[in-house]
Amino acid sequence: MMLKVTSGDPSVSSDSKVENNRDAEVDVAFDAVIVGAGFAGMYMLHRLRGLGLSARVYEAGGGVGGTWYWNRYPGARCDIMSMQYSYSFSEELDQEWSWSEKYSPQPEILNYANHVADRFELRQDIHFDTRVTAAVFDEEAKCWRIETDQGDQVSAQFCIMAVGCLSAANLPPFEGIKDFEGPVYHTGEWPHEGVDFTGLRVGVIGTGSSAIQSIPIIAEQATALTVFQRTPNYSVPAWNEKLDPEEERTIKAGYPELRAKMRGRPTGFYFEFNAQPALEATEEERERQYEEFWNRGGLPFLGAYGDLLFEKEANDTIAEFGRRKIREVVKDPATADLLCPDNVFGGKRLCVDTGYFETYNLPHVSLVDVSEAPIERFTKQGIVANGVEYPVDAVVCATGFAAMTGSFDNIKITGKNGLALTEKWRAGPRTYLGLSSVGFPNLFMITGPGSPSVLASMIQAIEQHVDWMADCIGHMRDIGAQTIEPTLKYEDEWVDHVNEVAKISLRSTASSWYLGANVPGRPRVFMPYIGGFPIYVDKCNQVMTNGFEGFELDGTRNSDAAPKVRLTERWRVPVDMDVISPAAIAARRVPIV
Repeated sequence: MMLKVTSGDPSVSSDSKVENNRDAEVDVAFDAVIVGAGFAGMYMLHRLRGLGLSARVYEAGGGVGGTWYWNRYPGARCDIMSMQYSYSFSEELDQEWSWSEKYSPQPEILNYANHVADRFELRQDIHFDTRVTAAVFDEEAKCWRIETDQGDQVSAQFCIMAVGCLSAANLPPFEGIKDFEGPVYHTGEWPHEGVDFTGLRVGVIGTGSSAIQSIPIIAEQATALTVFQRTPNYSVPAWNEKLDPEEERTIKAGYPELRAKMRGRPTGFYFEFNAQPALEATEEERERQYEEFWNRGGLPFLGAYGDLLFEKEANDTIAEFGRRKIREVVKDPATADLLCPDNVFGGKRLCVDTGYFETYNLPHVSLVDVSEAPIERFTKQGIVANGVEYPVDAVVCATGFAAMTGSFDNIKITGKNGLALTEKWRAGPRTYLGLSSVGFPNLFMITGPGSPSVLASMIQAIEQHVDWMADCIGHMRDIGAQTIEPTLKYEDEWVDHVNEVAKISLRSTASSWYLGANVPGRPRVFMPYIGGFPIYVDKCNQVMTNGFEGFELDGTRNSDAAPKVRLTERWRVPVDMDVISPAAIAARRVPIV
């Protein structure tokens, strides 16, 4: 596809489940409409079916998988270990699926998503290639009116947003981009037929996670590769390898116990963690500890000490270790200096790589610093930065996403009294528990802003939210409630708590997409809940046990009935005290990755 801006349009996908010429659904009523058929939307559908409710899922893409459907760029893979990055609701599913690598590549994760859709017969309730354009709450009928770009006009008691935290691609409005004669790709909307860069001069804009994963592979094909870097990033080697069959059998034999441990960890996944403060260790002890955790690789590197994201002096020690590792690999001192970050280690999402820094030793790879002066413009045959035109035949924009709220912004969501969600969130998202927002009854948000979401293992965070929502909806059916909505007092208190907890972590000091800093004009608000996954889950459980405290249920016939725990029992696990001591909980200083 030789378009000015090339994306993974489902109409060109080789595996698209395109529904040709289906009739639009008009004046059809469902119990629930789910927006998105990624891991969140699929699991929500499965749980609603279990309650005996009717549901329709609308998915913009041509198949299931969400982020793993769209993000097909070279080298795309998960940064959570494969044996933990999967659904936990079905022991049979746990046992029957096998992963091939320590860290799963995108095609394998997408295969897993398709397997789940087939195994649980989910596709029959999903309309693909259908983008929801509007959701309006009808106050008189107490239901949501949903419209799509395929002419659907349906109603539902519940509207459930399963749109993902990183699904609205951010393509900066570079001057002259329409004049560029070559293709422009975004890593988050990669062509499904793949891209062959053989013999081409390629420019990559950005050095975040998708760039760090794709650059080594693009460099293998391209004649020349020019990387435009605004902010360098720390990255830890994955040390990825084939998964040992014996290790897999051992894990599967103890899967229930492993899942329980994961739920008790601040990150929602399990790894060895050292709670000792770095500043209490000698320099020699720290060096040995960092080296040992570095050789293990991946995100658990941040578990080398317990104070790394809370004490700047402690963080300085791991940051210097990370910079030294870069200088040991990159041969050209000037390039190594440009690749060395000077910000908080782990302040941004820590990247995990395979051969990223080694790539800069190749003679046809060059790094252009655009930190002081941004890219000036595109020309017909290149990119101009710092007054120099760099000739390129193709451009890859690894420029990230409008995180957490971007997909909400792309749908016209209107609540009570004509209030638009975009207007309410103009100064930053406001939710109660990241589940719902005042003024928008029966609108649920899976892993919404104000919940751990991207600071935890996403599938665990998804499952916990879905199970809570299913129990909530089940309770509403039990007592005859028509709507549920947070109260302003509890929403304000939760937003204040999310902000206060964020201040404790050094992550709040970093200019990252956690705060929306990667998109000009967005409010700077720390959007995920940083206080730890099990602490958050315990709060959700308390809210349910207390009769959905902080929510107003309307139209009940038996409001005093205690909520029935259907699905959330498995989330009522002890906090892992090996990692979070009572003193740490009291101080709200929970280790995070």
